[in-house]
Amino acid sequence: MSHTPGTRQAQKQRTRRALLDAALELLENQSLSSLGLREVTRAVGVAPTAFYRHFHSIADLGVVLVEEALGGLHPMIRTTVSTPGDTEQRITRAVELIAGHVDGYPAHVRFIARERHGGVRPVREAIRDQLALFAGEVAEALAADPVSRGWGEDDLLMLAQIYVDLMLSTASLFLETLDAPPEERERVARLASRRLRLIGIGRRHWLDAPVGA
Repeated sequence: MSHTPGTRQAQKQRTRRALLDAALELLENQSLSSLGLREVTRAVGVAPTAFYRHFHSIADLGVVLVEEALGGLHPMIRTTVSTPGDTEQRITRAVELIAGHVDGYPAHVRFIARERHGGVRPVREAIRDQLALFAGEVAEALAADPVSRGWGEDDLLMLAQIYVDLMLSTASLFLETLDAPPEERERVARLASRRLRLIGIGRRHWLDAPVGA
């Protein structure tokens, strides 16, 4: 017997990984809706039929990329709103975390930014579902903060969604600075910090607003 079950499984996992990596690289310059199955398999050097041993379709591969790109962000998002210290420390830490993630995973960030409103419905829905999970986690973290005393669940979720949206937009801005002069990166960091400060000010005074406002 030339291959043990363990060896075959390892080879299968390597091929699956290679397909994901090839697709992600090809998606640097195109949308998922324009990506062809043969294009991916040709990049890996396997027959098109081999693709179906790992994914049902390009959309299925895209959903896996979403889970891979966003699944690991849960700890970072929780840290963004739960880092101990004063407001400025939290803001600095949040911006550093976002910038660091973009530096480490630019292809994943670009993929999510492009496909969040892209033409492949299962992928859009997968991104939407992951972001909804993020918002729920952030809302729970915010509810435990004394600043949120007296807030209703709907308002906490609304604030959480604002934080998640800001994180995504900031990541996209940092992505554009990867090959830019350092001053551009600093400008994005300052802008993100200002936006977080503005949200913080509004948060502290939210209950001062008239009911129903």
